[in-house]
Amino acid sequence: MNERLTRVKSDSTKFWSSRTRNQKGAIIGTLVAIIVFAGVVTYFSTRTTMAPLFTELSTTEAGQIADVLTAQGTTYELTNGGTTILVPEDQVDPLTVSLAAQGFPETGAISTTFFTENAGFGMTDNEFNVIKQAATENSIANLIKQIQGVKNAQVMISVPEESIFVPETGDDSTVAIILNTEPGHKFTEEQIKTMYNLVSKSIPNLSTENIAITNQYSEDFSLTAVESADAGTTVEGQMAIKKQVERDIQKQVQQMLGTMMGQDKVVVSVTTDIDFKQENRQENLVEPVDDENIEGIAISAQRITETYSGTGASASGVPEAGNGTDNFTDYQAGMAGDGEYERVEETINNDVNRITREIQESPYKVRNLGIQVMVEPPTADDPASLDAGVREDIEQILATIVRTSINEDAAGELTEEAIAERIVVSVQPFNGKEVVDANPDSVIPWWVWVIGGILLVAIGLLVFFILRARRRKQEQEELEIIEQQQELIDIEDISEEKETEATVRRKQLEKMAKEKPEDFAKLLRSWIAED
Repeated sequence: MNERLTRVKSDSTKFWSSRTRNQKGAIIGTLVAIIVFAGVVTYFSTRTTMAPLFTELSTTEAGQIADVLTAQGTTYELTNGGTTILVPEDQVDPLTVSLAAQGFPETGAISTTFFTENAGFGMTDNEFNVIKQAATENSIANLIKQIQGVKNAQVMISVPEESIFVPETGDDSTVAIILNTEPGHKFTEEQIKTMYNLVSKSIPNLSTENIAITNQYSEDFSLTAVESADAGTTVEGQMAIKKQVERDIQKQVQQMLGTMMGQDKVVVSVTTDIDFKQENRQENLVEPVDDENIEGIAISAQRITETYSGTGASASGVPEAGNGTDNFTDYQAGMAGDGEYERVEETINNDVNRITREIQESPYKVRNLGIQVMVEPPTADDPASLDAGVREDIEQILATIVRTSINEDAAGELTEEAIAERIVVSVQPFNGKEVVDANPDSVIPWWVWVIGGILLVAIGLLVFFILRARRRKQEQEELEIIEQQQELIDIEDISEEKETEATVRRKQLEKMAKEKPEDFAKLLRSWIAED
């Protein structure tokens, strides 16, 4: 065992002394890197990672939760002036459920302070966006809870994914809010407007049309019809309506042509001219029932017929005083003789259609509409690669949209030439189209690559030195074997002295003089004394 240790020590000493200064530095650096890496891995694998359990707590409620955690024997930390409680990361979910069963907390949620506490190199973009959205939802809920009558609020924000194609073709952001209101509380119009304004101003490019607010009783709190009707009376409202009409038409055309040609091969632009003139009028009309004869309908009729004939009868009328010729039968007064007469009297009461109309015109009318479409041909550098029939189909689709969208009362009669003037289809390559990187950047942090490279270099150097030491040791063993074989095959020297009794004694005496000089000295004295 001692011989083996001695041999190992000698081999190690020989190996280390045979190395150059650079080699010794590389070996030492490799060992230090391995030790540091092992220490870092051990530290991160054994340390307790603390995560927020609740944030934005009141001091009273934080103290109550701290007492519960202490009674359960759970390790915790208080930060941010005692408003945030941190617990081991693997115990966040069980403790949340356990404390929720006990009624904790009444306040507190994720907030913007989470970023300063947990942001680091290892956070990906997706994780950051999720935390950012949660913080925004909580901030909006806290704003709404400041309104009288709102006990609690839950906010859900839906943000569409960003598209690399034509902007404003995807769905807009939407917000859904559920309020926990006090029983019997009725919100005023000002309170409802305030809630909509708070939400729309908290999220960029969010219109009030994409906000839905309700309470625990499924009561819908939407903007009143008066606000919608008054939207066209202000400049801001008119511009919003104009933009909304253009956006809706553009979205429909983009989806239709994008399905036909490809979403990245079509760009649509829509311009409108809208008439916001409003008109309220009342019409009182009298029309005949029979339009052909210009006659009304008979509601009552009376017919009287009288006839008389005879001899010696006097058919005469009784003239009125002062008018000797005004008799009913137009017979001359005083005449007598044979005769006959007939009298027919008919009275008909007709009635006509009496129509009363109260007309209120629509708040706006599309007076003019223009659609401009840019299409990239199948072969980008060859405009002729787009079939003429496809272009005619596109123009026909756009003509139909223009014809059905424009109000003819406001714009007048639309002819084919007038519609063609409102449509432009341009076929050309898209030089400014965004190019999608086929190899997106890796989400692995840069420091992981650095550490991985250092470890690979260290492992490579260590393997290199081990293999070289093993190879040298093998070569040394082979040299020793060769030397031993050479010693075995050495030929006896012919000049070597033959051993005799005298030579044997001489060798014994030499050996005795070397190993036991005192005994050899005594032997010499005895020989001298005898002589």
